[in-house]
Amino acid sequence: MHNPFSLQGKTILITGASSGIGQSIAIECSKMGATIIITGRNEKKLQETLALLDQNKPHTLFVTNLTDDNEVDQLVQNLPPINGFVNSAGVLKKLPFKFAKRSHFNEIMDTNFLAPALLLQKIYKKGLLLNDSSVVFISSIASHVASIGNVSYMASKAAINSLARGVALELSPKNIRVNCIEPALILTDLSKNALAEDELAAYEKRFPLGRFGKPEEVAYAAIYLLSDASSWTTGTVITIDGGITLK
Repeated sequence: MHNPFSLQGKTILITGASSGIGQSIAIECSKMGATIIITGRNEKKLQETLALLDQNKPHTLFVTNLTDDNEVDQLVQNLPPINGFVNSAGVLKKLPFKFAKRSHFNEIMDTNFLAPALLLQKIYKKGLLLNDSSVVFISSIASHVASIGNVSYMASKAAINSLARGVALELSPKNIRVNCIEPALILTDLSKNALAEDELAAYEKRFPLGRFGKPEEVAYAAIYLLSDASSWTTGTVITIDGGITLK
């Protein structure tokens, strides 16, 4: 059966794959036939993700702190050529603007923007991104939807969106595509830890479709962008938000 969304024969690197959206993308991509390389800081959680992948391919993991240049260099040194690269690693820490210090902004921007930008640069310069490959950044509707205490996170995701557009243009001669997915709040450990229970309950009522998104719903969009089905799609942002930005 013809399936333009197949990832058979593709090798895909996924950061932040130890939990949440990154883990779900790894699992769903493996079901579509890809060979998966996962990375994150927590080896135990990465092993748990690895065990959930389709076992018909030689998937691998690398324990890496993406904000450590030496560890990133070691990761890149050990990577094979790849057809897809998903940047899902990120951090969310709310703090009112008037209390935010340089260290707070540095932590958020370093993890959410600089780390994926520099990792992509190193992979590209080493020639590991094959022609016709696809890069996917997990952004957020926070890039253009304001909320109290979220300025640093908003800025980091807006920066990712702009980065993706610029890099998409620069990498287009090699037919390497670069796109973003911006979800609204997805129920993951990250969001549960960032918001109190009553805040989550109040937030859920705001969605026109009546519920939070699921990690796998973001993963399905990533599969589209990683597959040949999106071979003429680059420099764009796919919004997955249950309709909340319609209001």
